[in-house]
Amino acid sequence: MAATPRFRKNAVEGSAAEGNANGRSAAEEPARKHPVDEKLPPLKMFTSGLQHVAAMYAGVVAPPMIVGPAVGLSAKETAFLMGASLFTAGIATLLQTLGFWRIGARLPFVNGVSFAGVTPMIAIGKDRGHDGIAVIFGAIIVAGLLGFVLAPYFCKLVRFFPPVVTGTVITLIGVSLLPVAFNWSQGGNATADDYGSMTNITMAAVTLLIVLALRKLLRGFLQQIAILLGLVIGTLIAIPAGITDFGALGDADVVGFPTPFHFGAPQFEAAAIISMCIVMLVCMTESTADMLALGKIVGRPADERTIEGGLRADTLGSAVSPLFNGFMCSAFAQNIGLVAMTKVRSRFVVAAGGAILVLLGLVPVAASVIALVPLPVLGGAGIVLFGSVAASGIQTLATAALEKGENALIVAAAVGIGLIPIAAPGFYHAFPEDLLVVLDSGISTGCVVAIVLNLTFNHWGRTPDAKPGAEAADGEQPKDPMALPVAH
Repeated sequence: MAATPRFRKNAVEGSAAEGNANGRSAAEEPARKHPVDEKLPPLKMFTSGLQHVAAMYAGVVAPPMIVGPAVGLSAKETAFLMGASLFTAGIATLLQTLGFWRIGARLPFVNGVSFAGVTPMIAIGKDRGHDGIAVIFGAIIVAGLLGFVLAPYFCKLVRFFPPVVTGTVITLIGVSLLPVAFNWSQGGNATADDYGSMTNITMAAVTLLIVLALRKLLRGFLQQIAILLGLVIGTLIAIPAGITDFGALGDADVVGFPTPFHFGAPQFEAAAIISMCIVMLVCMTESTADMLALGKIVGRPADERTIEGGLRADTLGSAVSPLFNGFMCSAFAQNIGLVAMTKVRSRFVVAAGGAILVLLGLVPVAASVIALVPLPVLGGAGIVLFGSVAASGIQTLATAALEKGENALIVAAAVGIGLIPIAAPGFYHAFPEDLLVVLDSGISTGCVVAIVLNLTFNHWGRTPDAKPGAEAADGEQPKDPMALPVAH
């Protein structure tokens, strides 16, 4: 009898040791947290969150910077829109990362102003001033509420995203973002005299080399914030080069609050609502793909419930944003690249970034400090960030059994069509403007093509005597309809 307890103790210890070797300890597993739920020390939390903000800042302020002047707002009113967009992006990011009830993906998922809505918003509000903004806000509110209602149904599309589809979409996300980095590297403003100058491109190249060198030479936490360090060093080098603009820092207010309905009560026009509802569906499609990509990267595959929560946060954030003078919110794929590169998977890090965004929206002078980073510097770092997303997609495609059936053909057609808006921006110029909302998004078109072709070649018309297990190899779903395709 005395030997039995020792045997059981040793067996448990052996099992635990074996479990630890495999990363799964039966004794410790209940107490261990997934890296997504891990809380880092405060300093690491803040600096890693600030790194996310630095990576997304230009993307958040660019849409209001474009839409404001187009609808007839003054420079000061446009600056107000930019601060409001930072504030609402922070709220949406907190909804995604922390969540409540069944709202939020609870992944390191960053939300910000969607570029998909820029063209429709300009068409809605062009030269209408405050009335144009009010109509835009009314349409976004309705579109956000509609998306919130549709989220439980839309999330079921996850079963149509096996590796052959997710790998294609993730690759397209990264490739579609690279032109943004190239544009930043040239200066960001195609009408500027120094756009594409040797100074700008050299500064981007120097920043890229700095980031690569820091990733190679540093270790531990410093290696994880190599992007942030690269942006700081690049900005300091850019000062004597004369491409750092301190004007925004001098003009910014110390404290400011995005007063609700600053531009008047929202107005509701049918045509505007229809247009923004289409944009919302596009954003939901892209967010679904982004959540699948992020789930793969952090080791917590996004199931239907995760995607439902993420879409609810997206759409609720969009519906609430106009109350504080913000625009439609959606996923920011560039931050997925940052997660892939740094390996910091904690959602609380991104939540810290969301809190920083809220602070930047309330303290304009703090926002202007982040804005000191020249776009060429941001572009050099962006090449690494966005390229990391594409690399993750290629890694996923490596598990998609491209040698089986027509999987390689699916990838070829979807990637080819998805690259059209990038390689030939005016390709769809003769199509109706409403269709351009979808067609001008290579991510959306490539995603739709990949899904349809996967259904055509791997589902419809398959013979009933297909070998067991062939479904997974050919890109089909497991027989369990709730099983995740990304887990193949």
